[in-house]
Amino acid sequence: MPRTYRLNVTLDDEYAAKLARLAERAHVQEGTLARSLLSHALDETDADPRHVVDLLDSIDGTFDRAQAGLAEARSGETVPLDEL
Repeated sequence: MPRTYRLNVTLDDEYAAKLARLAERAHVQEGTLARSLLSHALDETDADPRHVVDLLDSIDGTFDRAQAGLAEARSGETVPLDEL
């Protein structure tokens, strides 16, 4: 039996509204559509690490959010994975 993983994704208001409209038109749940869209995007993605870095670099604020997360972890504002 294949393993499944749960992934929580936060969308900004614009993408959340777009997902809701698409799901309504397709008569499916938003989560079902989001899972399908993400699966398709992953299938189409080039796994070459150079391309992954380019993709991450193209997302506005990615570096700043990563640095903020690192600062939170260092200051103890996060929960260690083994405590979840």
